[in-house]
Amino acid sequence: MSPFIAELVGTCLLIILGEGVVANVVLAKTKGNGGGLIAITLGWAIAVFVGVYSSVAASGAHLNPAITIGLAVLGKFDWGQVPTYILAQFLGAMLGSTLVWYHYRQHLDATENPGDQLACFSTGPAIKNTAQNLFSEVLGSFVLMLGVLLIIKGTNSLGALDALPVALLVLGIGLSLGGTTGYAINPARDLGPRIMHAILPIKGKGSSDWGYSWIPVVGPIIGAVLAALVFKALS
Repeated sequence: MSPFIAELVGTCLLIILGEGVVANVVLAKTKGNGGGLIAITLGWAIAVFVGVYSSVAASGAHLNPAITIGLAVLGKFDWGQVPTYILAQFLGAMLGSTLVWYHYRQHLDATENPGDQLACFSTGPAIKNTAQNLFSEVLGSFVLMLGVLLIIKGTNSLGALDALPVALLVLGIGLSLGGTTGYAINPARDLGPRIMHAILPIKGKGSSDWGYSWIPVVGPIIGAVLAALVFKALS
């Protein structure tokens, strides 16, 4: 695969499995209804694992505009490739969320709470407070970026299992920091599906909450850039 296709496919798989577990837990009449936070965080960790191992050989498995920008700031990635990677990530996220919508479309239409419908596409705060919500996304993304940079690669490859440390890192972020905003920590993961929520035909859907939408975009980028700068200083 080319890097563009790898980022698109990897992000698409990430969203299918990540948003799929949210839909399975929150939507009406699903087998997993009421599964809770543990199910969601485990599902997202597995989603990251699959997305990373499926694309790492071709693109480095960024799957996240904040990671791409953070690596470019650090000098570990060519700025000229940043727009291509980000475009692929957003297209992958939009495709993945569309497939989740089609898979769960009957359950989306059967769910009366518009907030639960939106939760299958994008994140939202448990308590709305702009400064606090932004800090939550910055901190989660800072931990993600710094954690990724500090992963020590082994001398021998374990194949797909090389993606496990990143998956466990995301699991830890979700369990420890995810209760405030739903830990988007990825602009493409949140904004791409939010756009699809606004476009797709969903019975009884409400607002796509555009007033909040900038926080899961700006926060992760700030967090990733700060982590890159801290890593550079430590190095």
